[in-house]
Amino acid sequence: MPDWKKLIASKIALAKTGGGQRSKPSANARIPAGQTEVGNFPRLDLGIVPDITTESWRLRVYGLVEHELNLDWAAFQAMQQVKDVSDFHCVTRWSQLDMDWQGVRAHDLLALAQPKQTAKFVTLHSYDGYTTNLPLEALLDDDVIIAHSVLGAPLTLEHGGPVRMVVPKRYAWKSAKWLQAIELHEFDRPGFWEVRGYHNDADPWLEQRFSDD
Repeated sequence: MPDWKKLIASKIALAKTGGGQRSKPSANARIPAGQTEVGNFPRLDLGIVPDITTESWRLRVYGLVEHELNLDWAAFQAMQQVKDVSDFHCVTRWSQLDMDWQGVRAHDLLALAQPKQTAKFVTLHSYDGYTTNLPLEALLDDDVIIAHSVLGAPLTLEHGGPVRMVVPKRYAWKSAKWLQAIELHEFDRPGFWEVRGYHNDADPWLEQRFSDD
């Protein structure tokens, strides 16, 4: 088992300091301040990779919805599949541009579930026990993808496969890996990193890395 306290402290330190880099505007207008462009897809997690296959994977949508969903892989693949190219910004100060995700638009899935009028927020649940929170409206943008593939290949387990959420307008910790469930509720519920001092909104263009930013 990983040393949780050490791993969490290490990631927070990296997000705060950037490995000694100072926060500054980027020469590329598509890269937020404090970020450095990379040409690969870095792996960053807390050291636990759940053993999930397409056969065992399920996605539940529940809470304040008219129709609870429980999708298996075949049902998920039967939904309208889309490709979307977007930029990906990690709070640990790297950005990768032009990532082509393939999957299902989040708003298409939510339309099947039919959120109730009282539903204002969501919690994303992952197979490793991770959670993160977002306003419901944040999932309704066309670039928010429930993705099974990236850069022309299926998502590996290390990068959140079989399925992860992708929310390009937020730092990547909001793009939950190993997506297991989307829970809709009336009031906001901070997730794993949010209760540990990360910013609740996570807008990379405002450098909302921490709650005191």
